[in-house]
Order: sequence, then C-alpha cells, then structure tokens
Amino acid sequence: MDQPGPGAGRPAPIAIPLSPISPGHASPKERADRGRAARADARRSTHAVWEAPPDRPDPIDLLEAQAAGRVPELIPIRYGRMMTSPFAFLRGAACVMASDLARTPVSGLRAQVCGDAHLSNFGRFASPERALVFDLNDFDETLPGPWEWDLKRLVTSLEVAGRDRGFGPKTRRRTLLAAGGSYRKAIRAFGRMTNLELWYSGLDAGPGPGGRRAIGRYVPPARPRHALARLTHEVDGELRFVSDPPLIVPVDELLPSEAAHRHEAMRGLLESYAASLDDARRRLLERYRYADLARKVVGVGSVGTRCWVVLMLGRDAEDPLLLQVKEARPSVLEPFAGASRFENSGRRVVEGQRLMQAAGDIFLGWLRSDDQLDGGPRDYYVRQLWDWKDSTDVAALGPKAMRVYARTCAWTLARAHARSGDAIAIGAYAGGGEKLDRAVAGFAERYADQNERDHRALVDAVRTGRIAAAEGV
Repeated sequence: MDQPGPGAGRPAPIAIPLSPISPGHASPKERADRGRAARADARRSTHAVWEAPPDRPDPIDLLEAQAAGRVPELIPIRYGRMMTSPFAFLRGAACVMASDLARTPVSGLRAQVCGDAHLSNFGRFASPERALVFDLNDFDETLPGPWEWDLKRLVTSLEVAGRDRGFGPKTRRRTLLAAGGSYRKAIRAFGRMTNLELWYSGLDAGPGPGGRRAIGRYVPPARPRHALARLTHEVDGELRFVSDPPLIVPVDELLPSEAAHRHEAMRGLLESYAASLDDARRRLLERYRYADLARKVVGVGSVGTRCWVVLMLGRDAEDPLLLQVKEARPSVLEPFAGASRFENSGRRVVEGQRLMQAAGDIFLGWLRSDDQLDGGPRDYYVRQLWDWKDSTDVAALGPKAMRVYARTCAWTLARAHARSGDAIAIGAYAGGGEKLDRAVAGFAERYADQNERDHRALVDAVRTGRIAAAEGV
C-alpha cells in the first residue's frame, strides 16, 4: 500500500484496500472463507510489526496541524495535559497513531471503528431504560475502517498504562494477551449468533449477579459525577453555570458584549438540533426551556475544539437537563480510510455511535452552525452531559483488576465491531489459536516505546519554546 509522506506535518491520503462494511447476504461458509483468505494479504504474525520509517511525519507537526482552527487560548491546556505522562500523551495523540497505523498491515476486512479506542474511552452510563451499562463512550473519530486499528490502539493503551502503573514486563504481557484473546474469542462467538442475538448483546454494569460481576469483582466501582452540583449554582433564585475559568466560563462572562447574541443563537440551533431527533424525543425536549450557556474544556485530545454546555430546565429547578454541544471535525482516520459518507461531521459521530453502542443517549443528535455561534460553518453533535456517566480510575487498578478490565474492554470492542462488520469473516481471520493475540501484544510493546519517544519530543518542544503549554490546568 502507498505510504504517507511527511508533507508540512499533514499525512498525505493513502489507499488502503478495504472490503464493504456490510457482510451482505453471503453464506456463513463464504464469509468464513473470505476471512481465512485475507491471511494471504496480511499474515497474522505481521501485526506484531512496528518500526518507524525514515519518512515518518514529525509527531509535533501532526499535533500542530490538528490544532489549526481550534480555540487558540485553549491549545496550551491540551499540550499541558498531554505532557503529564506517556499515557496522557497517547490519549491526546490519536492523529499521530492514526498516521502510524495506516502504515501497518490490514486484513482488508472492516467495521465501524471507534478511532480512539484507548482504555479510558470505555465506561458505565445509563441506558434509555435507566439500567447501568458498560460500553464505549467516545466516538469523535468514528469511521468505517480496519478493525485492527481499534484493537491495536486498545492493547497499546493497556501497555502504556501498565508502564505508568509500574507493572513488570511479564505482568503487562499477560494483560495484553488477555485483551487480545478476549477480543478474538468474542468476535468468533458473535459470528455464531443470529443477527438479533448479536444486536441485543451487551454488558449490564449494575449491581447484582448479572451486573457488577460481569465487569469484574476486582474493578473498583467508578465514582459517579454529579454534574448539576459541580457546574451550577443559584443566582437570584435561578440556576446558572458556575465560573471556573478556563475550564468552564459562562457566556455572559466569556463574551459580555456578544452574550445576548450567543444566547439567541443557541436557542435557534437547538431547534435545528431537534430536527435530528425522532418525534417522541423532540416532544420530550420541548418540555424543557433554555436557561444558560457556558464554554467548557473537555478531555485531553479534544481540548481546543469548541464545546458548549447548555442548561435546560423542566418543571422547575429540580428538573434539569444538561446538554453538551461539541464541535465535530473530520475524523483523524479520514486521510487513510476515506472520507465519511456524511457531509455533517456531527452526524458522522452520532450515526457511528448509534451503530457501535448497545444502548445510547436518547438526546443524541447533531446540528450545523453557519456563523451564529462560533463564526464560520461548524458541525456539532449534542448529547446529555454525564448521564449517570462514570469511568473507572485506571490509576487505581492493580494487575489482576487491569486484566479483568482489559478483557471487558476487548469484549465490548468486539461487540461494537460485530454490529457493523462481518464477525464471521473477522473471526475466521483471527482463528482459534493465539497467533493474533501474540502479534498484537508485540505491536503494543513496540509502539509503547514509540509513544514514549513522542512524549519526550513534546516535552522537549515545550522546553525549547517551540510550543506553549499550560501545566496543571
């Protein structure tokens, strides 16, 4: 396959031979044969390979190119957060790893992929039925693409996190093999299910025999975040967003001369967003009235993208709805896996999330702002902010807990891929033995070394003044 050149920090588009995402109506035998035949194009052992080529793009150039068009005063926060550890760097450097993964072997089989499937992008949240479920929870980079890319990013994140935790090489290796084996066995099991059995598969993360034990008794319960208490306070008898700059800034403080215009613009955009919901959920949204607007800094890699939080109130102040309106930009995978079929990047995120998640947010939707909110045409997706959402504290996991968590994340990733891709073909390609598990583990160990070098390059770039970083924010 063609290789990307360094060109001004931006990876050049490359051609990757990929199958249609849908298995179509071929027989199970034909699909399995197609999966096994793919080994001729990419032997499973070749997935262990990573060596930086001479023309590898400079990682800082890639990050700087990605920062173009983001909110300038927030970009140093992104770099400051990425500097804190190699794991934090990995979280923020999805564009760097996408460029590197595009140089690695692929089977040609594809699915709807997350594009940023590191272990901190899994967690618990409420289903529409108000059950607590475990699933992927970040889809900013989702796109149809090689399933191997997601698996390698997940397993690499486990290696990097294990090093951060001080686990020894043998302990880390067991975790990597556990994750690879869990994915492989799960994708093969999903290939044996009927379509409806697969579609309804999921992990209950609530208490009781079907819940917490499915996640693993060794994983400490995540701590739920109480968004309303953290983000709002009472002003003259009305709920309003708190001010905690630069992390959250009410629009009345952020842009006092334009605040009235921004409030009005958001009201209009919410009407546009409502059109992306089905009729029943539009009617539910109509029961809430607009109350306040603030800019919020989120995540690591997302810092600098435009993100607003909207306070809506229902029957009274005890009936709030918090919405996050987050800018959606083209996926970091698009230069390598092809452009999205959706013109609106917000819709790309939403449709990918709906396809990959077993249970989703009832308020998930999208909109486009021409120049009403942030100037110029921009795409956004909308979701509830922290709808019972919590995440496991990775830094608190011991070796046994990390393996349990690794298996759970890998099973979940396989289920997400099976919902869109050809689980029979992928499972046949993966095979019944551990060859793929060992290869992906080998890649993760090598790429973790690369990630450490890239992290040092970022630290050096800040030290020499090449880029600015705001630490501790």
